[in-house]
Amino acid sequence: MYILYILRGPKKHLYIGITNNLNERIDRHKRGDGAEFTKRNSTYTVVYTETFETLVEARRREKQIKGWRREKKENLIKFRKPKL
Repeated sequence: MYILYILRGPKKHLYIGITNNLNERIDRHKRGDGAEFTKRNSTYTVVYTETFETLVEARRREKQIKGWRREKKENLIKFRKPKL
């Protein structure tokens, strides 16, 4: 199973990523391992998740969401609560 997740930083920036172990990935983000977003933003929260059976499906969805305008991403987060 693969998890697409969205993080929100202190200045309302959004980071979209994929993992097969959300807790481990969040721990890595907290240690500053990985994305520049989490290296620059020490405080952030998981605001959205979706699960997928395959990495291909998760990557397709990640690409789709990353192509959206901010308003559409915010509506996704607002109207579909995270599954944590």
